[in-house]
Amino acid sequence: MRLIDRAIDLISRKPARSSLWDGYTGVAWAVAHLEGSLLEQDDEDPNEEIDRALLEELGRSPWNGQYDLIGGLVGSGVYALERLPRPTAVECLERVVDRLDETALRVPEGTTWYTPPAWIWRETLQEFPHGYYNLGVAHGTPGIIALLGAACEAGVAAGVARPLLTGAVEWLLAQEMKHHPYARFPSFVHPDSRPAPSRLAWCYGDLGIAAALLSAARGASEMAWEKEAVRIARAAAARPAATTRVIDAGLCHGAAGNAHLFNRLFQSTGDEVLRDAAVEWYARTLELRRPGEGVVGFSAWLPDSTGVAGWRHDRGLLNGIAGIGLAFLAALTPEEPAWDRTLIPALPPRARGKLSS
Repeated sequence: MRLIDRAIDLISRKPARSSLWDGYTGVAWAVAHLEGSLLEQDDEDPNEEIDRALLEELGRSPWNGQYDLIGGLVGSGVYALERLPRPTAVECLERVVDRLDETALRVPEGTTWYTPPAWIWRETLQEFPHGYYNLGVAHGTPGIIALLGAACEAGVAAGVARPLLTGAVEWLLAQEMKHHPYARFPSFVHPDSRPAPSRLAWCYGDLGIAAALLSAARGASEMAWEKEAVRIARAAAARPAATTRVIDAGLCHGAAGNAHLFNRLFQSTGDEVLRDAAVEWYARTLELRRPGEGVVGFSAWLPDSTGVAGWRHDRGLLNGIAGIGLAFLAALTPEEPAWDRTLIPALPPRARGKLSS
């Protein structure tokens, strides 16, 4: 409660972005998530001002901001999903879908979204000076796919969201590298560049794509998409560890994130191949622990403010020990890990108890 109060105070006194992962929408998501448990529900809406500010921002058209989960439209949609069925949440999600519709590109393979050079990390800009199409859940089309599936399931803006979703899934599946020996999808595509295999992670790669596609398949009741999601996930489970580029343990691009997604995919499908992969990745997470180093033995490989990567102490959710701990709790307890709605907008419900004892 002390930290929630402090966070609310900080965003009221300091200018903040509206983004989910580093702005006021993220604080508001946490408040909405805790209502009815840590926070009592009453007649006074603690997020009323946040909703007004977000609705004003999402009312801008044409939209010239980011579209992704971490810092853009998808993140705003994730917040709106957490607030449903409040009328302001419905309106917020409708506006997110409208902005996604107006920024979408209709191409021969389907529907996608373009990332201009201004939004590209400097280490990637040299390879893609004219921008690219992003295939990561965190910053690209798969995150949009998961959100649109959730909007369809909620019955919000479905008339716009459904055709947009269908086109986005078609485009995504068209990017598959069908004959690559171990990876199915690249991180980025551009007509002037040859696709390169992605790492295996939530943020980028086959595993995050499989989870987003399964989420959308359930939301839109599309069995064909679900089969594709399971196929992609099983291929990810068979990928040799040496090719995954996993060197630390965090949720974003580390071993615990892979373990958690394989666990969630198993819990949603009952596929034993995915269960075995989850157990294997949890074991790898423990192997990465070095007692006496980092924070309780875990360090994160991250860039500093100048872009230089190195081993860092991190207690946070996305890259640090908080996320690692939550991933283990999701495997060891029967409770639905609802916190992960910030990673995939609407992962299918958990149905089969804990992963192991």
